[in-house]
Amino acid sequence: MAISVERQAKIWGIAALLFLLVLWLLGNVILPFLIGGALAYLLDPIADRLTSWGMRRVWAVIIITLSALLALTLAILLLIPMLVDQATALVRITPTLIGQVTDWLTQRFPELMEETSPVRQQLADAVAGLQARTGELVNRLLSGAMGVLNWLLIIIIVPVVTFYLLLDWDHMIARLDELLPRDHAPTIRVLAHEIDATLAGFIRGQALVCLILGTYYALALMAVGLNFGLVVGAIAGALTFIPYVGALVGGVLAIGLALFQFWGHWIWVIVVWAIFQSGQFVEGNFLTPKLVGDRVGVHPVWLLFALSAFGALFGFVGVLVAVPLAAVIGVLVRFAIGKYKQSHLYQGNGGIPLS
Repeated sequence: MAISVERQAKIWGIAALLFLLVLWLLGNVILPFLIGGALAYLLDPIADRLTSWGMRRVWAVIIITLSALLALTLAILLLIPMLVDQATALVRITPTLIGQVTDWLTQRFPELMEETSPVRQQLADAVAGLQARTGELVNRLLSGAMGVLNWLLIIIIVPVVTFYLLLDWDHMIARLDELLPRDHAPTIRVLAHEIDATLAGFIRGQALVCLILGTYYALALMAVGLNFGLVVGAIAGALTFIPYVGALVGGVLAIGLALFQFWGHWIWVIVVWAIFQSGQFVEGNFLTPKLVGDRVGVHPVWLLFALSAFGALFGFVGVLVAVPLAAVIGVLVRFAIGKYKQSHLYQGNGGIPLS
């Protein structure tokens, strides 16, 4: 007996709610498995390429896993300590920088910086807030849900999960295909193909763009001698997946730091500005068109909303799944809009398209 569309919608709606409930209840527990699954998805094309060259799947996965572990080890030993040190120093020095801004504004705009001035009060509140939250941030990193023990578990579990998922990836996809409802299997395959194309174009492509730009910003800013150049470059690169946001946040932060460090030596401030201008030019004209393409269809506003909503509901795990879920929802919404435009509800006149 066929199941009505309304009943199918209820079943899939309940399944989606159960998924969100599990994500909310077991967020920290399933985090290593989500990371492992994401890495396996990202690395599967490399394994397929090595297999197409005649290498056995198990050896291809071993080579990929060992290479990833080597890169992670080098990052932990060389890069991450520098990032942590610079980030900590930047957080600690920020109240001092705000104090210098207050003094500069007081000298040039005394009428705006009186004791009862709202501007002065806001700056004072910002300094007090940063000082109070610095210790809170350190305590959360060391003793919160994402503390040292959790990070150690992630470092141990993620490579194991990634290895086994990558080894059996093609078999798992085939098994999932066998479980698809027969009546809707063709439609689901088409949607899955479009979702895969969107995720591949956005996540894989944009990850490369973020890595390239983050490396460029960090090396260029360190080359000109900007303090905290490494962490500023890392922030700018990490935020590049939201168009213009990475360059805007990183540029404002870098130019602000350059103004304090190179005050009077304007050529270096211009050089810092030129670094972000050139990075934005290369990203918009070469990197994104080549690596991401124009078929992704993930709007920046939708990304910001997804990151904010999922982050508020599910914490760090929500931030981790926000981008792929936003891409998936975008594909499903476009499919639903296409069906709606073919329906009597949209066309009217007995289904005859309006002229």
